[in-house]
Amino acid sequence: METVGTDRHHPSDQRGTREPRDRRDPHDEHDDLLSELLKPLRLTGVFDSRWHVRAPWAIEGDAERSCAVLHYVVEGACWITTDDEPPLELHAGDLVVFPTGTAHRLSDRPERQGVPLKAVLPEREPGTSGEIVIEGSGPESRLLCAGLHYDASAATGLYTSLPWALVLDGPQVDREPLLRDTLRLLAAPDRPVRPGDRLITLRAFEMALVLALRPLLRELAGNPASLPLLGHPGISRAVVMIATRFAEPWTIDSLAREVGMSRSAFTAAFRDLVGESPARYLAARRMQEAGRLLTETSLPQSAVPARVGYQSAVGFHLAFRKWFGVTPGEYRAGAVRAA
Repeated sequence: METVGTDRHHPSDQRGTREPRDRRDPHDEHDDLLSELLKPLRLTGVFDSRWHVRAPWAIEGDAERSCAVLHYVVEGACWITTDDEPPLELHAGDLVVFPTGTAHRLSDRPERQGVPLKAVLPEREPGTSGEIVIEGSGPESRLLCAGLHYDASAATGLYTSLPWALVLDGPQVDREPLLRDTLRLLAAPDRPVRPGDRLITLRAFEMALVLALRPLLRELAGNPASLPLLGHPGISRAVVMIATRFAEPWTIDSLAREVGMSRSAFTAAFRDLVGESPARYLAARRMQEAGRLLTETSLPQSAVPARVGYQSAVGFHLAFRKWFGVTPGEYRAGAVRAA
């Protein structure tokens, strides 16, 4: 892979660009891009809690690393506030997702100061559940809250560039009946606890996250200012190509040619819109797939390099160790022991 150049232009700079090889419906490209954004989001653990609170109340949540956060209002209402952003008011049936676990406060009123979440839920291990009950004399609210831990290596620059909070109001949730029914089941106070339910709960929240993000991202596609990558056909297409054709012998020049851009315009626009260089984005996708092949399949280790775009086994070994801190063999052995 060639090193990314240092010359930079604004993403809209079209000097030196060429016509792409073919023209596709922008809606198809958006669908491809959104599919690739959602595909890697496989949860590794979930902590969920049910809140039964009466005003006055306010709870401060810390930032959650490698964790999306979900709040579903079952009954009543609440406010969500964070630094440097306007407060959000939620009502019964509304759902909010924090893709990257931004620190925020939930309360009955936006100006109310709260107690730390760890003070009322000190233990929040993935795979467990909790409950918050706050008595008061004011209006009652019930919420389902969850911390959704995901594999950080699958969180691309595209995912981490999503807005701090994404909201589906009640009518939007109702238009997604599978999402609505899944949330209601997960929020039920008498949700059964039986052998195997931990895995079922994990996959149910995983499905809820994807079902929620799908319409939210489609909405963003109609407003490129919220996610500028969706408004740039060349970089959007490059992201999809890297995600789906990572085994090909790409260079910066060949990627730029494929999407009809000059090398300098392509590298600058990619970094600005995706948040990292094309070389690192491609390396991340290849390493993600290599890790999956080593832990989820019985493919011989010697066959992995070619499957992820490396012609040299030595080059793959060095790149893998630099990325993960262990050799491919140690990585596979560690996954076996963990299982």
